[in-house]
Amino acid sequence: MVEAIQFRGTPSGQIIQTRATLPDIKPDEALVKVTHSGLCGSDIHQLKKPLVLGHEGIGIVEQVGSACTLKPGDRVGWGPLNSTCGRCRMCHTGQDNYCPEMRAYGSTDYDIQGSMCSYAVRREQWLFKIPDSLAPEDAAPLMCGGGTVWMPLIDYCKPYDRIGIVGVGGLGHLAIQLAAKMGCDVVVFSSTDDKKEESKKLGANEFYATGGVSDYSTLGVTKPIDRLLITSSAKFNLGLFYPILSPSASIFPLSVDGGDLRAPYMQTVMYGRKIIGSCITPILAM
Repeated sequence: MVEAIQFRGTPSGQIIQTRATLPDIKPDEALVKVTHSGLCGSDIHQLKKPLVLGHEGIGIVEQVGSACTLKPGDRVGWGPLNSTCGRCRMCHTGQDNYCPEMRAYGSTDYDIQGSMCSYAVRREQWLFKIPDSLAPEDAAPLMCGGGTVWMPLIDYCKPYDRIGIVGVGGLGHLAIQLAAKMGCDVVVFSSTDDKKEESKKLGANEFYATGGVSDYSTLGVTKPIDRLLITSSAKFNLGLFYPILSPSASIFPLSVDGGDLRAPYMQTVMYGRKIIGSCITPILAM
């Protein structure tokens, strides 16, 4: 058994350091010495739970179960999912990130699933080998934030699309880079001009500050937006963007929010626009 240092949430929201003895690994599990952890916006939502925090982990495999193909010394990463059933339709069609029996960060396995710790026990199913060419500090944010924005890009976007990205936070700055590398025409929307220069350096061709603007048709957007990625958690009416969307445009809400979406019904129907949810990443996409 291995003793691990762990950083946990508490009912007061204060982060505490604890020590715990990890269970012996099962045949399909690996013991990972954690070297790096990302800090995701959704970690804030878990601060009052008594779980090991973090879900963007990078580390070195130290022990493996008898059924594992990984080897000690392999560098691996993991995101918010630790287990799926492997039997349901979602798992069989490559959509295991929507498995009804998923065991995910924030809801199960409080003692072993976090990444803000010295050691973690993970099922090999949801461990991903990290190439030597990718620095661990760069790899960690890709395990959740990067995967979250990657899915709508790879599933629905083409290099000739104009991609609108709302927000330049943890998700947004990754979405800008990935969309630009795909060859897309990237347009960024943010509440202020504060991140304009940063967005341009990351690959945006256009930037528009929307704070205080009630009619987005006055922003001066040069051409309609084909795909709109919502990476901001701010609540707003999607109808604000409709004047600058192309017919048959798709909107992807990607951030964590407890509110409801608002969108113009008839403009959605008459122009064939689509609102498509997307959450983290299936195994095949990693």
